Amino acid sequence: LKLFAQLINNKVFLLSFIRTLESQRSFSMRDRGNVASLIMTVLQSKLEYATDVLKQLLADLIDKNLESKNHPKLLLRRTESVAEKMLTNWFTFLLYKFLKECAGEPLFSLFCAIKQQMEKGPIDAITGEARYSLSEDKLIRQQIDYKTLVLSCVSPDNANSPEVPVKILNCDTITQVKEKILDAIFKNVPCSHRPKAADMDLEWRQGSGARMILQDEDITTKIENDWKRLNTLAHYQVPDGSVVALVSKQVTAYNAVNNSTVSRTSASKYENMIRYTGSPDSLRSRTPMITPDLESGVKMWHLVKNHEHGDQKEGDRGSKMVSEIYLTRLLATKGTLQKFVDDLFETIFSTAHRGSALPLAIKYMFDFLDEQADKHGIHDPHVRHTWKSNCLPLRFWVNMIKNPQFVFDIHKNSITDACLSVVAQTFMDSCSTSEHRLGKDSPSNKLLYAKDIPSYKNWVERYYSDIGKMPAISDQDMNAYLAEQSRMHMNEFNTMSALSEIFSYVGKYSEEILGPLDHDDQCGKQKLAYKLEQVITLMSLDS
Repeated sequence: LKLFAQLINNKVFLLSFIRTLESQRSFSMRDRGNVASLIMTVLQSKLEYATDVLKQLLADLIDKNLESKNHPKLLLRRTESVAEKMLTNWFTFLLYKFLKECAGEPLFSLFCAIKQQMEKGPIDAITGEARYSLSEDKLIRQQIDYKTLVLSCVSPDNANSPEVPVKILNCDTITQVKEKILDAIFKNVPCSHRPKAADMDLEWRQGSGARMILQDEDITTKIENDWKRLNTLAHYQVPDGSVVALVSKQVTAYNAVNNSTVSRTSASKYENMIRYTGSPDSLRSRTPMITPDLESGVKMWHLVKNHEHGDQKEGDRGSKMVSEIYLTRLLATKGTLQKFVDDLFETIFSTAHRGSALPLAIKYMFDFLDEQADKHGIHDPHVRHTWKSNCLPLRFWVNMIKNPQFVFDIHKNSITDACLSVVAQTFMDSCSTSEHRLGKDSPSNKLLYAKDIPSYKNWVERYYSDIGKMPAISDQDMNAYLAEQSRMHMNEFNTMSALSEIFSYVGKYSEEILGPLDHDDQCGKQKLAYKLEQVITLMSLDS
């Protein structure tokens, strides 16, 4: 593997290797992303060299894009090549410090603000819809009556510590109550270090010393015409000011069967149902807990009946039209979150934010794209703007906005996910150069931010123009910066394991890779084919 590492560190070999792989029909999109990430992992300690290779691959990609008569604006739009995925990873490495010291704070504040705002009103544990939402798809349309209660909660870690007051809604399911209590008690504890709601029981302590375990489903659960309603605090008639405690679940033989799936998954039982009804979450593979009920014909509901079951009653507001009243509600929620969205966008699109300078990587890559545009005689400012947008905001930032759980140790539920998607879409619209024509059929998220997008677009244009006016970075400065970045994360990756995964592609396509190495003059001079054959022989002896 060390010999193979020497080959990977040879630019002629690495470029030939990547080009050969990309020309194989069986080398899938997934493989491309995988190889790009593995190469960046191996080269993490040599970012100077990685940057050189990346620039060469991007220059090739631009040539290819313009030769194929594709519209130049489509460049870097998707991630269909090793170069594009390498670019994403390159920014991920180099913007880590900026994210940690600068942009992370407004992103986290936005996440917390959305979560808090959504939880002020009812959230349906099964459909994932909420009274407060930015997304019309996740808006409860029916009128739900609810009251806010304050419960006094005994800490699960220390029964003698003072009780914590927690705001809860009387229409919350028991799992939702447990999650709100855990959020309050473990406010400053990362999500992965907190107890899971599924592993705790909620105990209601009544005055006489009586203790009652409350559950989402038990013998008191109401069933009407095949619809089984989850228990809420209102169902148990828990009054304001009650004392409750979270206690570790007592696993009896009966519970063990029922809860094996629940406690194994970190999300609550009902989150799984939400995913099951099609939430765009990366955790969709979790076993849907709703299936046994479907078999028995019983349908679960919480606040609104989910009419995907096809028994839509007249008079139920099942239709997805977004009338004025709903738009007003979406706008009210948007107003509450406005400052947080503005803060985040402003941080991302300013060249000097609160004393923190623009990361050199951004200036360097934007200058490289401008040089490429000059070289190809592309003077249309829209094309240049689009290349920059595709290269950084739409490639890196949108992913962070939609998935703050990549950056922070948090749990993102489906309503927060839906709202973040609306913010991410607005962010994408702000980077676009095309005109926004709005009509009565426009989706609500476009209408919602229609007034803000022109000023966001100005921020983006000013940002690109300011970066263009900054003095160019000398190669010497850039290399010093890259060396420093490499040093900072020196031993964070298992490069040997990444090398052996890259080598598995050599095994799969050895003849195709050796071919060009034999026929190319530069490769011939450096005996690259011979060296690779040596590696293949040694590796086969090892295995």
